[in-house]
Amino acid sequence: MIRYEKLKKDSGLFKCFTGLTVKGFEQLLPAFRQAYEEALDRRDEESQPARQRRRGGGQKGALASIEDKLVFILCYFRLYPIQVLQGFLFGMGQPQANHWIHVLTPVLNQALGYEKQLPARQTKDIEQVLVACPGLEFMIDGAERPIRRPKDQERQRQHYSGKKKRHTVKNNVVTDKRSGKIKVLSRTVEGKKHDKKLADEQAIPFPPGSTLWQDTGFQGYAPPGVQIIQPKKKPRGQDLTPPEKEENTRIARQRIWVEHSIGGVKVFRITHHIFRNLRPDFDDLVMETACALHNFRLDYPLTPVATA
Repeated sequence: MIRYEKLKKDSGLFKCFTGLTVKGFEQLLPAFRQAYEEALDRRDEESQPARQRRRGGGQKGALASIEDKLVFILCYFRLYPIQVLQGFLFGMGQPQANHWIHVLTPVLNQALGYEKQLPARQTKDIEQVLVACPGLEFMIDGAERPIRRPKDQERQRQHYSGKKKRHTVKNNVVTDKRSGKIKVLSRTVEGKKHDKKLADEQAIPFPPGSTLWQDTGFQGYAPPGVQIIQPKKKPRGQDLTPPEKEENTRIARQRIWVEHSIGGVKVFRITHHIFRNLRPDFDDLVMETACALHNFRLDYPLTPVATA
């Protein structure tokens, strides 16, 4: 069975299973403990009839320590095994694994919020987050995730993206060009919705004087007071001139960093493999949490950053 005390002795295996270094894990642990205790307090307050037995009494569960609980949910995000396998790895059955997944995911999300790593979702929060970014240079792009083929024909039509014949859900992300952190995350929508239409609906309040790098999927998206840098689309029936091709290449070499950020989110395979969980809005919670884990990892990189 996977246990923190054993896993931390092998730093390479620890990173493989959790996506974090031991140092990063230990930094996140106090916030996770606080969020978990608050979740228990809310559960006790809402329980009817009131809880009689003191907390911590009775038989010890498979996840006895707070460290094991954090390893459990990070492992689920990082590897995304089927729940039968997740339970087997941690010494429990599939129903227990399902229970702990849905208990600990919001706890992990709240802990990352305490660490100030969650992307902004609401207009007021977005304004504060973006204006605090030095340089005011941002990148926007869409991120799609495959889901199981819906049984309902209308949902099939809405979620069919046309890419690799998959049904998907989608978010737009806005990253800070300097840090690579995901600062803004849109709501989760069906994969058929166009990137620009989703951006128009979200109406992101970019600070005046900002520079926004985007691809041709956002053609026509131009928030007021923002300088747009975008590749030139090839005219129908014509070719781009050599200078235009060179400029597009230059832009692509800069825009690759937003792809790296999305790739950093998809290190957590729950956002990369076909999403199997059916609980309403859980796909949105998972994407927000995975973006926050990517941001957190940038503060605690897997390999030391060389200094002059």
